[in-house]
Amino acid sequence: MCGIVGAVSVSSSQRNVAPVLIEGLKKLEYRGYDSAGLAISTPAGIQRVRAVGRVAELERQCADLLASTGIAHTRWATHGGVTAANAHPHLSEREGLGICVVHNGIIENHEALRTSLQSQGYVFESETDTEVIAHLVHQCRRSTKSLLEAVQAARSRLEGAYAIAVISSADHGLIVGARQGAPLLLGLGEDPRQAENFLASDTSALLQVTRRIVYLEDGDVAELQSQAILIHDAHNQPVTRKAITSTLSADAVALGPYAHYMQKEIFEQPGAIAATLEEVMGAHALSTTLFGAEAQTSFQHTRQILILACGTSFHAGMVAKYWLESVARIPVNVEIASEYRYRDAVMLPSTLVVTISQSGETADTLAALQYAIREGAMESLAICNVPESALTRACGLQFLTRAGPEIGVASTKAFTTQLAALFLLTLVLAKAQGHLSQSQEQEALTALRHLPAAMARILTAEPEFKSWAQRFVGKHHALFLGRGIHYPIAMEGALKLKEISYIHAEAYAAGELKHGPLALVDADMPVVAVAPNDQLVEKLKSNLQEVRARGGELYIIADEGSGLSAENGVHVIRLGDHAGLLSPILHVVPLQLLAYHVALARGNDVDKPRNLAKSVTVE
Repeated sequence: MCGIVGAVSVSSSQRNVAPVLIEGLKKLEYRGYDSAGLAISTPAGIQRVRAVGRVAELERQCADLLASTGIAHTRWATHGGVTAANAHPHLSEREGLGICVVHNGIIENHEALRTSLQSQGYVFESETDTEVIAHLVHQCRRSTKSLLEAVQAARSRLEGAYAIAVISSADHGLIVGARQGAPLLLGLGEDPRQAENFLASDTSALLQVTRRIVYLEDGDVAELQSQAILIHDAHNQPVTRKAITSTLSADAVALGPYAHYMQKEIFEQPGAIAATLEEVMGAHALSTTLFGAEAQTSFQHTRQILILACGTSFHAGMVAKYWLESVARIPVNVEIASEYRYRDAVMLPSTLVVTISQSGETADTLAALQYAIREGAMESLAICNVPESALTRACGLQFLTRAGPEIGVASTKAFTTQLAALFLLTLVLAKAQGHLSQSQEQEALTALRHLPAAMARILTAEPEFKSWAQRFVGKHHALFLGRGIHYPIAMEGALKLKEISYIHAEAYAAGELKHGPLALVDADMPVVAVAPNDQLVEKLKSNLQEVRARGGELYIIADEGSGLSAENGVHVIRLGDHAGLLSPILHVVPLQLLAYHVALARGNDVDKPRNLAKSVTVE
């Protein structure tokens, strides 16, 4: 959701930053956006270019730009519609001083600030909350000695979550960035022949120029010049933040031979699962240290688990509830993070709060975690794909999934690696509390080692799901069914179809058909059923007969030995032998392939579905 890139070099002849900014925005396109813009600072003043639509249009307009200092942005509309006037950067220009700002996040008190600034003669040209920041920094810069002090003063009046980058016509060769609740990082120039530094909201935007990264903490304000950076903390005191070398490579975010990032990421899942499970692939036993040095004591005393997550990660949490309660024998509550923080929750003693997020920057999940801590939660665990994210820093325990960068907005490999991590958590908790025998532990480790190969075999069935997709192209609604631990997988399948094909899809526990949704079933409503060969398969068969009796057409993803056969109106694809407790991780892959090919057949932008963003950093 939205993207920020900034760059400052010693001179435009040594490094013209305009192409760096454009290339950085291209790397951030996956986050979801509807407009883009760029501003450069020159001795003559600030020059700004904005465009509705793709970054390619902005690039066309910026072909002749030459600059040593600049900021750029991709916007996902919140306050105000998709117009050039609402696109970033926003400019406040008055009395010979120009201040230009790009911003991710939400300024919650923007209306009060707007009224105050208007009373002082500031004229607003957009509907955004961001323009408030530009005018506020402008007002502060008129009475301060530096742009840094102006941003610090303005920040004290802002309420909400934000990451901002600011340039000024009075401070050429300087960018000031600030972070509060939204990601912002610095990139340190690596080429000794060039004096330059960078900032961005995502590491991938800077891989073209550097892999030396400094992650800012909440409250930090950073001053970037070509030859130096200076960071002040929330108390305006100078502070040093550690630089790390990102292990992310430019090739990791390249499309390669695939048609779309979503297809690439679906096929990367066996490798992502193997990477996530690397520490146990050759192990003879499980250790609590997988989740942190303090995990042993925490897990031994855990009496209840609270899982907080949103979207796809919420579905992963629902699957984990079945695992944790049946294997570890610990009661689990799974809460939608955006709802949990707004009700009067009861926090029981010895509760482990588990947060799940691909980006580690999901605003609702972070806020829900903070609420849980205020309510008395003493132990917290982050399951996340991004090291140094806000969520991993906020939790006492961490487990990093190793999915690598996920560019497609519709999550695929992040979901399956989250499930792998949650299954490991189940086993480790069960062992810590004496509910996992040595033979069960060895059996589980063997199954985990086999998981990547089993997933790779399922991917060979892609042509069959591509064939199914043609039958969905003209449909307007679809129903997904599952029972037990596969009900959340049905929910995830319905979400995938909605996200990228724009077909309305709903998921139900199959036993609930007769309690309402059966009224919707007819020949125009495809019904997709997840049918593993488990203890509920006979119950599921009865539910599927209810669908056939009403003329519904069935699409069944089954295991060998399930006793389900194709016939008129019943389409069956078999995955192989039943994978036991790990079955949900395998059964979701066909649903991803189905959604991908349906969206492709309908001519949709698979990687950038309308109205959606990858990292949801606003409430």
